[in-house]
Amino acid sequence: MTELILTSTDDRPIRPLITAALENELRLLEAGVQRTRLRLKTFEQKYRFSTSEFMEKYEKDELDETLELAEWIGEQRMLERLRDKIDTLKGVRFAN
Repeated sequence: MTELILTSTDDRPIRPLITAALENELRLLEAGVQRTRLRLKTFEQKYRFSTSEFMEKYEKDELDETLELAEWIGEQRMLERLRDKIDTLKGVRFAN
């Protein structure tokens, strides 16, 4: 567990500001997940197999490397990073 202590020189409470910033970041990340899923769906429809099937084929070196397939890999990796960030933000709790 990581702990972070924030202080402010202002007398106003900062908790609502931090809460709003975290919620906004979470919304942006979730929007990114939706955009990335749409891109992945486009690849899946074009190549007629799921992203998980594609990744298996890629890892077994069963596919020729093309720029488009590299983009597909990039989108899958982006989805994983976005989900990790979302999980991290959802785990943030205020100590007091």
